[in-house]
Amino acid sequence: MAGPRLAGLAGVRTSWRTLDDGEFFCTGCGGDRSYRLRAGRRRFAVLGIPLVPRGDVPPVVECAACRRHDDTGALDHPTTNRLATMLREAVHSVALSVLAASGADSRATLEAAVEAVRAAGYPECDEDSLLERLAALCADPLYDPAAHEPGGPEFPDALAAADHHMAVHIELCEALEPLAPHLAAAGREALLLQGAAIALADGPYEPAERDMLESVGCALALRPADTERLLAAARTPS
Repeated sequence: MAGPRLAGLAGVRTSWRTLDDGEFFCTGCGGDRSYRLRAGRRRFAVLGIPLVPRGDVPPVVECAACRRHDDTGALDHPTTNRLATMLREAVHSVALSVLAASGADSRATLEAAVEAVRAAGYPECDEDSLLERLAALCADPLYDPAAHEPGGPEFPDALAAADHHMAVHIELCEALEPLAPHLAAAGREALLLQGAAIALADGPYEPAERDMLESVGCALALRPADTERLLAAARTPS
């Protein structure tokens, strides 16, 4: 009988301290919950009194609702609210990228882009606001063309065009690449197909539109063969 009694009097205990808190997606609860980021230290204790240090415990994420402990990688998963915001921003960026590639001259393309952005969760979006955003993006080159030596009479225009396309491409990657790991294949394909529908609103793909849609597929971590299949399917009447 002494053994069980001794085991109850002595053992290794972990003392915890809170490093941070916030909101995260708890896989145990299946929804957004508050969390505490906690670090621990193990000590051998007798009669509840900690005595000999036994090492540190790696930080854990503790759900305030179910008390589940996860490693800190759980904080990499966006909350439900954040994921919804990322999806809205992704559709907005895809629409802008297609408009930039098409030149935004087509009324049908512009209307399709506005409709897609509204459906994604921006009901206040209209043609003027979308064109203003596109103009602001294209007016913000990555560097000043005047700072470079011209290579010919058409150099400034060519450089400005390259800057504009690069700025759109960077915004596209910033919106899509962080989102891609959190979407199933069907969700990533749906985003590409939304872009394809905008591009096809006024007829077959223009070369610049197709290039941009291939960039969308790449940013969404789709295989080139899958991107090709989806773009072909989008232009085939159902």
